[in-house]
Amino acid sequence: MMIEMRAIRKVYSTGRVEVEALKGVDLDIERNDYVAIVGPSGSGKSTLMNLLGCLDTPTSGVYRLSGETVFGLDRNRLAEIRNRHVGFVFQNFNLLPYASALENVELPLLFGGVPTKERRARAIAMLEKVDLADRMDHRPTELSGGQMQRVAIARALVNRPAIVLADEPTGNLDSASGHGIVGLFRELHDAGQTIVMITHDMALAKLASRIVQIHDGQIVEDARAAA
Repeated sequence: MMIEMRAIRKVYSTGRVEVEALKGVDLDIERNDYVAIVGPSGSGKSTLMNLLGCLDTPTSGVYRLSGETVFGLDRNRLAEIRNRHVGFVFQNFNLLPYASALENVELPLLFGGVPTKERRARAIAMLEKVDLADRMDHRPTELSGGQMQRVAIARALVNRPAIVLADEPTGNLDSASGHGIVGLFRELHDAGQTIVMITHDMALAKLASRIVQIHDGQIVEDARAAA
């Protein structure tokens, strides 16, 4: 099992007020799953994404990622797990503006201590995979929104992560670019990549193979998409 969550609670304290963002969530995600997690604003889906990506830890419960128990680890260990197991794709791309596409894709490998020659070769291969071989020397300001998101996806994949975690990946794209990114995710899934996508868009969610709906901090439905 790629992801195992049991009785996950997340409580935020703001002064004397406590807000329970997640209320005993149970969730399993298998290798090569393509899961869309959907819910309205305030439903807990962003909190769940942060926990899945090891950007935060639960207040209580058990979370195992690729067999490793995440709960209770310190920040340095969480960072190591993130860099090794999780590739992130964000709505706002989160690219370094003054770095080329190639340099942006190299970043996770740089943090991982991968030697320069191997780092460059793997980054080039990933940009070729997302059809940006002719744009690798361009900076983000010289790319379209769809191209920037493809750079972000290449960066997410370059460390060969166990799971790609995408947060509203088409939210800042026009319709044509959005469809292109959705098609790329389908290709990645068909090639064996595990993908978890956070979205409020049910039309987008229906393109995944499984839809998990969350409301008021609880999973209210978990269903496989119709074949």
